[in-house]
Amino acid sequence: MNNWLPLNPKLQKLRAQLLKDPYYRLQSGEEIQIAAVLGIRIDANQATVDDWLRLPGLSIHQARSLVELSRSGVKFYCIEDIAAALSMPLLRLEPLKPLLNFSYYDDESLANSTVLVNPNTATVEKLAQIPFIDFSLAQAVVQNRLSAGPYRNLVDFQRRLELPGDAIAQLMYYLRF
Repeated sequence: MNNWLPLNPKLQKLRAQLLKDPYYRLQSGEEIQIAAVLGIRIDANQATVDDWLRLPGLSIHQARSLVELSRSGVKFYCIEDIAAALSMPLLRLEPLKPLLNFSYYDDESLANSTVLVNPNTATVEKLAQIPFIDFSLAQAVVQNRLSAGPYRNLVDFQRRLELPGDAIAQLMYYLRF
């Protein structure tokens, strides 16, 4: 199915647009099919307003309603749930099905999601709460920051603190610059 994309200039242009612009609003069933072939998916239970707005036929109010429902604990298990939540006929939403994923999350894993810490603003105590950072490393992070300025990114953080790659592989899930 992927073989026909390079042949048609219109499809090639759309493909480039979809890959370039993460907020591109799909216009038709044909565009939905191309996006699906490219692997674009929206997780119905984690989607943002911007994610929902990529889909044709959904208004900003509907997108906000879906996000609010999801945040309040409503789980969407299928396209029928989305139709019911929006009081829309299922047939109107059916074309969106190829782009929607209905992933399930247990409440405990969502409640214990990772809290990201900015090493440029965090205290020694806050840094020491991160797995893989002991008190002495937390002190080194703050000392280095005070003497050499803020960390630009994860690579700069690793280089300045002379941390091994396996340590950074663990820490990258907890740090945001």
